[in-house]
Amino acid sequence: MAKSHSAKSRDPIQFGTDGWRARIGEDFTLENARRVAAAAADYVREEGQPERGLLVGYDMRFLSPEAAEVAAATVAAHGVRVTLSDRPTPTPALSYAVVHARAAGALMVTASHNPYRWNGVKFKAPYGGSALPSIMKRVEHYLDRGVRPAVPPRRAKLERADLLAPYLERLKSRVDLAAIRRSGRRFVIDPMYGSGRGVIDGLFREAGIPCLEIHGEHNPLFPGLNPEPIPPHVAGLAQAVSEGGYDAGFSTDGDADRIGAVDRDGSFIDSHKIFSILLLHLAEDLKLTGEVVKTFSTTGMIDRLAARFGLPLTVTPIGFKYICELMLSRDVLIGGEESGGIAFTGNPPERDGILNSLVLAEVMARRDRTLGELVRELEQQFGPHVYNRVDLEVSRPAMLGLLNKLKHHTFHRLAGLEMSSHASLDGFKMHFGPATWLLVRPSGTENLLRLYAEAPTREDVRRLLAAVEALARREEAKAARE
Repeated sequence: MAKSHSAKSRDPIQFGTDGWRARIGEDFTLENARRVAAAAADYVREEGQPERGLLVGYDMRFLSPEAAEVAAATVAAHGVRVTLSDRPTPTPALSYAVVHARAAGALMVTASHNPYRWNGVKFKAPYGGSALPSIMKRVEHYLDRGVRPAVPPRRAKLERADLLAPYLERLKSRVDLAAIRRSGRRFVIDPMYGSGRGVIDGLFREAGIPCLEIHGEHNPLFPGLNPEPIPPHVAGLAQAVSEGGYDAGFSTDGDADRIGAVDRDGSFIDSHKIFSILLLHLAEDLKLTGEVVKTFSTTGMIDRLAARFGLPLTVTPIGFKYICELMLSRDVLIGGEESGGIAFTGNPPERDGILNSLVLAEVMARRDRTLGELVRELEQQFGPHVYNRVDLEVSRPAMLGLLNKLKHHTFHRLAGLEMSSHASLDGFKMHFGPATWLLVRPSGTENLLRLYAEAPTREDVRRLLAAVEALARREEAKAARE
């Protein structure tokens, strides 16, 4: 996460490439939301785009509607035309609205997949995706209260509008809802108390597709789960699907830009497999071409699929911002990351859990397969790919000690496997043959060591993660003694 406008300021507002997040009532306050909005407005005005204006959307969290009101009023007071959403809105809907309205950008009040105690503000650029680091650096500049125009701007117009409707019409044109209906499949939708509530459910019901929505009521405490579509938070979805005899379940995070899914038996379908299914659909069913982009921690099955269809593959550091940047300058067919963010051609360079859910349902209809059957067919062609991730709380000295030993090849074997190659694009990645790898990557902001592993068997994944965790604990004990 980037530093704020001044390294000496101790400012509570710390921008990442997608905006700012903080604990509600501590650093996330209406005053700080006002400051972020003012900085964004000043940036847009100085770019000479006040008439193009900013859009403001918000999710279902505590203080989100109030912060959005404050943000919109602040933008208008700083001389930039502003449109405030008339209801809670998914981030991908707001991103599409930016492009549809040819706006200068958007502010989205959300903390995405973070727990209920958090909120924040995302900044979207004119192309609908996350602002590039160069843009966020400019916005940071205006956080300094000393940076203000000599002559105060004239207050601009503030209006309310339905920012969801254009996105819904776009979805209807992108997905064959009639084919999904004809398939006879039944679905459970879990928006996880987020701003995706009623969207997939509404589209399905309008199209006559049987479905059940759970966790769709307004409850900013997100009782019993964090709004992140991974285990264990998808347990309720899995139960609803298996007990109700549904064919699949789709889950979106707090602002609906990430996806998770479960098969008819309640088993979790992770983002790696979803990415693979979508790539297969685009390349084989729709005969589309273009570059495939994946982050450093994403499944090797994507490499094999890209090779199968003769598509160029690019691997980026971890973070959707790198995918977004490539989508702006190159012919990217699809880009995806381990955490459930996937975007593909013909859309803003933005993660979209809603669109991805709908397209998965369409693939099931076109191929007459369940999600589990789609995964099994992929594994029959490209081999089994089992993945897991573990986050360890480890001191910074222990992290650095472990990474130093790994990079200097202190460990040629791990969990009985011989290292065949390594890479250090983002963290340190060890390959053990063509289908097995382990990635060790420290968090940039917390004392967390992230461990990622993929192998043909669940046992190999377990052993690799356990082996490197033991090494990390050994380094922790050594650091404590010193």
